[in-house]
Amino acid sequence: MISDEEPGYDLDLFCVPNHCAEDLDKVFISHGLLLDRTEKLARDVMEDMGGHHTVALCVPKAGHTFFADLLDCIKAPNRNSDRFIPMTSYCNDQSTGAIKVTGGDNLSTLAGKKVLIVEDIIDMGKTMQTLLSLVQQHKPKMVEVASLLVKRTPRSIGHRPDFVGFEIPNKFVVWYALDYNEYLRNLNHVCVISETGKAKYKSEAESSG
Repeated sequence: MISDEEPGYDLDLFCVPNHCAEDLDKVFISHGLLLDRTEKLARDVMEDMGGHHTVALCVPKAGHTFFADLLDCIKAPNRNSDRFIPMTSYCNDQSTGAIKVTGGDNLSTLAGKKVLIVEDIIDMGKTMQTLLSLVQQHKPKMVEVASLLVKRTPRSIGHRPDFVGFEIPNKFVVWYALDYNEYLRNLNHVCVISETGKAKYKSEAESSG
């Protein structure tokens, strides 16, 4: 859990692309810490769900990077075993929480299986609530959720994942799996976007739209 008072780290202590330095305020979680925590989450998942046929689902589009990182960590110690995690992907269609299938097997194949839903960040939790309801309709044996980040926000509907990487304050963060209007996705670290960055990319998104 990262406290509300956590100041973060100065940008000049890390490798941050020069062209976006003025768009960022602080480095909040370093890349090395992200990788280490992802490996620990993978171990926790395997301890809880290992040894069973598990289907991993990803949501939303930006979450594919963390999804791949987590599953690589899960597979690494088990490449010579019979345990495996077939991948089926889901993407967030709209911010309203609507879910559409973009690939993978029919949801009816989830019946009787253990299901792991992987998310990069849970903010309000509406998308996850919608997806959980959709998956539960197909009567899986068990459904658990892993999220790298969970934001403390008054807008939250109260959903708490089974596996949490970091619980963070209500700050606007960006990194390689979480962009701002499709910008700032080339960062290795979780960073807090500056007011300059918010204004800049909001106006660019509006002009391009």
